Amino acid sequence: MSKSSISKRSTQDKVRYFFSEYIYIVIFVVILVAYIIINGRSTSWTTLTNIFLHSAILGTIALGMGLIILLGDIDLSVGSSFVFIGGLTILSYNATGSIFVAILAAILIGAFCGAINGFFVGKLGVPSFITTLATMLIFRSISQYHMNVLGETRYRIDATNDSYNTLFKIGNGNILTIPNIGIIFILIALVLIYVTGNTKFGKQIYATGGNERAARLAGINTKNLRFFVFVLAGILVGIAAFLKIAKDTSFDPATSGQGFELYAIAACVIGGISMTGGKGTITGIVFGAMSFSMIDKIITALSMNALLNDAVKGTIVLLAVVLQRVQLQRGRASE
Repeated sequence: MSKSSISKRSTQDKVRYFFSEYIYIVIFVVILVAYIIINGRSTSWTTLTNIFLHSAILGTIALGMGLIILLGDIDLSVGSSFVFIGGLTILSYNATGSIFVAILAAILIGAFCGAINGFFVGKLGVPSFITTLATMLIFRSISQYHMNVLGETRYRIDATNDSYNTLFKIGNGNILTIPNIGIIFILIALVLIYVTGNTKFGKQIYATGGNERAARLAGINTKNLRFFVFVLAGILVGIAAFLKIAKDTSFDPATSGQGFELYAIAACVIGGISMTGGKGTITGIVFGAMSFSMIDKIITALSMNALLNDAVKGTIVLLAVVLQRVQLQRGRASE
């Protein structure tokens, strides 16, 4: 075999490997280029940095969802727990006027919601689909009932609190033109990238998602692992709820977080997370969340009917799944 043919084959292998491992980057670049072209002269540095702003809340939820999917499970309750946590966090803030209390409330209530899911899935062995379908109904129902009791339609921040302006700046300010909540999202992602790639806890998640029986035989307590992963995912939903409060200052129990469970799953799929568990990266979820948020911008730039929004998103998710399947089949064929 000639040197040129060997070099050509080596290049093809590298290209195939890149598309196999980093397809989420290709998808992101394609969507970004499409957005820039469609938006035309309206595109500016601010519109590009705002991608972080619009990705941060859903992206933070998607990070938790990604950990659960890597484990081989699913969480359908994130949209409803997002509202439940957000409402109680607003009440905590209004009662104390303390941003610290609001953050602490969001984290603790998020952990509580995650612990409920984790107890039934991890400790009792109830399928995650059934458990989180039930808690999805419970959390939103309680939030709507609570609003009805209060005689209100929305949870609203009390703007008379002395710390209101600081809270608003957290959600709407920026550092060197990068939105604050986007920076928070990236920092959380960096921590999880380290945790999943360099700690025993992260390796156990991949091992359990890849082959749970083998993981148990290797000494991993998969019940406890599931419980703690759901708790961590709940905390991330809590952080996302706080970011939403800081950005928009209100929650509507009927509509806030609507469809977030599906959107978070979609961001994970676009980011290359395998729905069968054990394969994918946190980095992919970050790109998946940003890609997903840009779809809204493209639809707006095209002046399309907003009712077609989910149809376009669904189509892109299907294409991402097809790409995953094609790469998986190619990988098996080459073995």
